[in-house]
Amino acid sequence: MPVFSQYYLRGEIKDEKNNALPNVKIFLHTAKAIYTSGASGSFGITINQLYDSLTLTLDGYETKTVRVKTDVWQNIVMKIAANAVTKNKPKLISVTRDMKQTARFSWAVNNETYFQLVENEFVKARNYPNTGFSLNVNKASYSNVRRFINGGSLVPPDAVKVEEMINYFNLHYRQPEGSNIFRLESQVTSCPWDVESQLLFVNVSAMKLNLDKVPPSNFVFLIDVSGSMDMPNRLPLLKAAFQLFVKNLRPQDMVSIVMYGGTVGIWLPPTSGSEKDKISKSIEELTASGDTPGESAIRAAYKLAESSFIKGGNNRIILATDGDFNVGETSEKALDELITKQRQTGVYLTCLGVGMGNLKDSKLQTMSKKGNGNYAYLDDIHEAEKVLVKELTQTLYAVANDVFMNVSFNPAMVKEYRLLGFDNKKEAINEASNDLEGGEIGSGSSTLAIFQLLPTEQNLLTKNTSLTEDIAKVDLRYSSVNDTTTFNLQFNVKGDYKHIDSVDRDLKFAAAVTMFALKLKQSSYAEKIDWPLIRNVAITSADQGNFLQEEFLEQIYKAQKMYEPAKKKKKKDE
Repeated sequence: MPVFSQYYLRGEIKDEKNNALPNVKIFLHTAKAIYTSGASGSFGITINQLYDSLTLTLDGYETKTVRVKTDVWQNIVMKIAANAVTKNKPKLISVTRDMKQTARFSWAVNNETYFQLVENEFVKARNYPNTGFSLNVNKASYSNVRRFINGGSLVPPDAVKVEEMINYFNLHYRQPEGSNIFRLESQVTSCPWDVESQLLFVNVSAMKLNLDKVPPSNFVFLIDVSGSMDMPNRLPLLKAAFQLFVKNLRPQDMVSIVMYGGTVGIWLPPTSGSEKDKISKSIEELTASGDTPGESAIRAAYKLAESSFIKGGNNRIILATDGDFNVGETSEKALDELITKQRQTGVYLTCLGVGMGNLKDSKLQTMSKKGNGNYAYLDDIHEAEKVLVKELTQTLYAVANDVFMNVSFNPAMVKEYRLLGFDNKKEAINEASNDLEGGEIGSGSSTLAIFQLLPTEQNLLTKNTSLTEDIAKVDLRYSSVNDTTTFNLQFNVKGDYKHIDSVDRDLKFAAAVTMFALKLKQSSYAEKIDWPLIRNVAITSADQGNFLQEEFLEQIYKAQKMYEPAKKKKKKDE
């Protein structure tokens, strides 16, 4: 009978400056298993043989493979990757290689800050067939735009993000089959605002998690209680929002609260979700005063999240603020670097923005992106309920990380194309060495990417027959939530042309939202879009039983009243 020896491989992993590296992925070759280094960079693995090989990976560091003798303590040093120097530069959301894009004017509103965006332009498919873009489930733009419109104010163009406006409605969701993470669908239609164009809809639906079966959660509420939060639509709104959220906690879930205002402190230590009254009372007792030490608060929240980390669970900080940091590191670049380092812990970061007049949209967008999380804007209690109750799993439970899509167009069918939305920050465009940075996708989310196409003659001649060639090929890349394994899902886009009035009403409604967004952005591509057209497409596609879609019709009416008089007055002055 064979005798098996057992060895215990132990060691620690550090960088070149002798700093411990936690959460390094350790792939054991013989067992084909993945392990992770601990908080001090140490590890211990039981092995049945004297010699083995390890492959070590960590974001920002060179992948390293080492041969080890398993009864010897291992001191392993990992080098910073050559491209890590550029990791904290502004990242692109979409990219078409070698294309130069045109910048436009910037817009300032009170003390609010928004990234200056550069709109995607038409691209010749024959010269540049491949385009890629990052996917995420951010929806903050729509509720922020709604806040401006309801307040009777013109909307800053850079506050309008087309893809987030569409994401808000979770349109055309189709459950993936079996155990698949994603389902891909496409549809080619006529373009409501340009008879010479077509629209291509690419729909990505993410699997739904059963809330009763998802792993336990470790939530850290990071709540801004500084003096700027002492207004009804800020701290009181957030307190009401978190009270709604607490009602859905399970006994296996855990909540902590870190507050910052003048000082930073642990307001509530890790507490079981079964103690709802205790958590609710802690939230209710929060009051606003002092300055805003955001940087130290973020560090404290990550430290607390790490101390109560649930292995294999959902570990997430929920930062709630107007983003107005004024103590410590305050720039987008500094916060970018801070969050990039902290996300190595495996803790996600969701940002909830509130307030008006000094909303730092750019900061919150930066932090959520770098924190492997998402960003929502709460303009009222109904939006809070939508984000933290009705769409809880979409907001706080990821099914995939680092998600981005590449679309390769067929020049025989597409003369030119333009990606609607997914616009880049101006500073990212100026950095030629930048690459795409994927986003997080939450459970049960539907993401729609829309292209405006100029078809070829062949496309027009064959669009009503079964001989139509594929329009494009889609390659969806994403990483698993629990490890760094990368997956690819490929899909051929058929030339299944239909008139916009003949397709699923959700797609037609998405076209209406797109036109609305382009109009508010004052896009140079919106010349053929007028308010009656937007209203007509929206009315004929909106689900009259859907509150959010009915409310959108009201937003169109209010915006038209604001924007058309200004246009007439300008003509009169001329």
